[in-house]
Amino acid sequence: MKNKFIKSTIILVIGGLITKILGMVIKIALTRTIKTEGISLYMLALPTFNLFITLCSLGVPTAITKLVSERKRKSKKIVLPIIPIILIYNLFLIAILFVIAKVLSNNLLHNHNTYFPIIAIGATLPFICISSVIKGYFFGKEKVFPNTLSNIVEQLIRLLLTITIVAKMMEFGLVTAVTSVVLINIISEFSSIIVLILFLPKEKINREDFKIDNSIIKEIMGISLPTTGSRLIGSITYFFEPIILTNVLKYVGYSTEYITLEYGIISGYVYPLLLLPSFFTMAISSAILPVVSNSYSHRNYNYTKLKIRQALFFSLLIGIPVTLIFIFLPEIPLKLVYNTNLGLKYIPYVAPFFILHYIQAPLTSSLNGMGYSKEAMKGTIYGGIVKIISLIVFSLFKIGLWSLIISSILNIMTVTIHHIYFVKKYLKE
Repeated sequence: MKNKFIKSTIILVIGGLITKILGMVIKIALTRTIKTEGISLYMLALPTFNLFITLCSLGVPTAITKLVSERKRKSKKIVLPIIPIILIYNLFLIAILFVIAKVLSNNLLHNHNTYFPIIAIGATLPFICISSVIKGYFFGKEKVFPNTLSNIVEQLIRLLLTITIVAKMMEFGLVTAVTSVVLINIISEFSSIIVLILFLPKEKINREDFKIDNSIIKEIMGISLPTTGSRLIGSITYFFEPIILTNVLKYVGYSTEYITLEYGIISGYVYPLLLLPSFFTMAISSAILPVVSNSYSHRNYNYTKLKIRQALFFSLLIGIPVTLIFIFLPEIPLKLVYNTNLGLKYIPYVAPFFILHYIQAPLTSSLNGMGYSKEAMKGTIYGGIVKIISLIVFSLFKIGLWSLIISSILNIMTVTIHHIYFVKKYLKE
């Protein structure tokens, strides 16, 4: 069991590194294909995309990981009955998206060009959902290779489609190209599902396996809803971020063109660069969830403490050196990754606070694994409230997009400090 956590982490880190490199290549290819104007348009629609990705899976993958890892029931009885339920729910989400798309693009984002990219989001949701559910099963079994391979294949397909289809769609206009950026997720997620299916146990499946057990559904919902609530608060905050910025900054005198460009720079260059080490911390958080869930449910608290400490140590091991580079030599990674100097003025000031962000994911997984998903949700709620209020207040100070920077820093500090406090508290008990 001790070696399994380390092995899982190593596989996820290597896979995460490959996926992140491919993601960077995709980002570079995308930036050079649709240019800064296209990236800015995509970034306006992206918060809506992230919100509906959070909604489509409903936190079920995390619940499946926890229940499968505890090995109290047969995995088929946990996974199969939930799939039809969540697919029907996704059809409901697609209908909502179609209804609100026009109001969202015209009245809230103040950019009618976002309408078709937002509509396109709906078509991707069922594929993203099914992929996430199967990955949750494999994480629960602590079999991380299928997930790692599927992520790499998914990124390779996305890169290929970005170079070919998106580039071709530019001939039909910027909106068509950005819409195709969203739609290629259908093919990339489907390829991921195919890879995952190849690794599933070759067991016979019959109609009885899909029979709903109310106790299991109740248990899944008890874990998934707080988890979704936590992610939902983050996604809702991110969803309202460009809306608040656009409206408040326009109110105090900034132009729509300035807001769109600067927001695109921060969301498209600054934050993705600072989040590069997150492939490492996300790998650790994925590996730690089943380990903590298993050990904590069997009251092996000392082992739980040891693994959480290891997870935080490994997260900082990569986070601190990278942060020092971002503080003292920000122009090198920015030029290397995106071939631009745009956003250079922001990076040294934000980077130190991202050290807290790097340990946030393992802390969240630890709370979920111990069964305190509601506490993790509360921390995210507090951070979301702090971010929204500070975003409005600082935007009124006429400091441009620095209001976004400050509010993001306050959000990171609030959530991480909250999680540290409660992880320590529950481990003492």
